[in-house]
Amino acid sequence: MRYIYLVIMKNILEIKKKLYEACLLFVEEKSHTVVSIIESNKKALFSETKSSAGDKHETGRAMLQLEMEKASQQLASIVEMKETLAKIPTKKTSEIICLGSLIQTTKANYYLTISVGKITIENKDYFAVSIDSPIGKQLLGKKNGDFIAFNEAEILSVF
Repeated sequence: MRYIYLVIMKNILEIKKKLYEACLLFVEEKSHTVVSIIESNKKALFSETKSSAGDKHETGRAMLQLEMEKASQQLASIVEMKETLAKIPTKKTSEIICLGSLIQTTKANYYLTISVGKITIENKDYFAVSIDSPIGKQLLGKKNGDFIAFNEAEILSVF
């Protein structure tokens, strides 16, 4: 019996590791995209030359500045996601739902981490959600057998 438990836990930890790696990949891809946008906008901003249509030039510069500010906010969000991921224990399970928990409910499977959305591992769907999301707030602190209002689901297992 103990052997079966160890095999199940090893499989769960492997799934959690794959989910964690998918979240890391999501953040890295997002980071790469935002950094590329910032670099592109910097080049456009510095290469912007004053034309005879002064207002058009100023409007173009203002639009680039707005894009730069938006990208900077996205970059700050990415840094926050990286910090959250750094806090997640990848080789640990818990009976009480906390950051890094893998949760199976009667309606869906969740990975409480950062908001990534649906991740499919071994033909099974998991939803990576943040603890600050509405579903994340409902899950936090719950345990097996508890109910959550979201989707009127029962928590079947927590790892």
